[in-house]
Amino acid sequence: METIVFAGPSTYGLDLAPRYNFSIRPPAAAGDILTATHEGARRIGLIDGLYGDCAAVWHKEILYALSQGVAVFGAASMGALRAAECEAFGMTGIGEIFQSYQSGDRVSDADVAVSHAPRELGYRPVTIALVDAEATIEGLSASMEPAGTASLMEAARALHFSGRTWKSIAGKAGFGIEMARTLAENARSVKRADALELLETLRDDPLPGLQPVGWSLQNTIFFQNLADRLR
Repeated sequence: METIVFAGPSTYGLDLAPRYNFSIRPPAAAGDILTATHEGARRIGLIDGLYGDCAAVWHKEILYALSQGVAVFGAASMGALRAAECEAFGMTGIGEIFQSYQSGDRVSDADVAVSHAPRELGYRPVTIALVDAEATIEGLSASMEPAGTASLMEAARALHFSGRTWKSIAGKAGFGIEMARTLAENARSVKRADALELLETLRDDPLPGLQPVGWSLQNTIFFQNLADRLR
């Protein structure tokens, strides 16, 4: 368990086990990064995380892992968000989505959010993340009228992540089922590309030694309560 990666919807449909010689776990919730650190992980990759019906990964547990010398990487979804927020403390962000949050071009957590199936169905995504919808529409822009591209972009951005599908985007923009089919057939997933970049980075880079940090973790009663519950 030297390297542990938390992934789900962003890597749905990929058979990761033959290619990556580390532990792939379901999307992380509050406490999972702390548990991985206590289990002795030397590298942790955060791609997908849970939210809504449970507490999301705490920043404090990422800081705890970093304070213990663990190398923590983030990309694609929850990982990109936390990496942008914790980069100053040593977390490493990877990929296009991370860069967009780091630069301030994106600010909303909802841009990477999707609804997905449960663990029993492999966390299959059932809606489209805004980052992927925008990339797909942009990819089709050369073959469309500018007004059509603008309508699709506006529709994608107006829809809540829980209802954003190719069909709902096309319909809200005033198009029919043929446009929905075109979007689906030309779909581009930035989330998947960034997730694979993180996985390839962890596969190709040598395992580092424990990394020293230039700051001290400040414990709190809330963090201590989380640690006590996990024990």
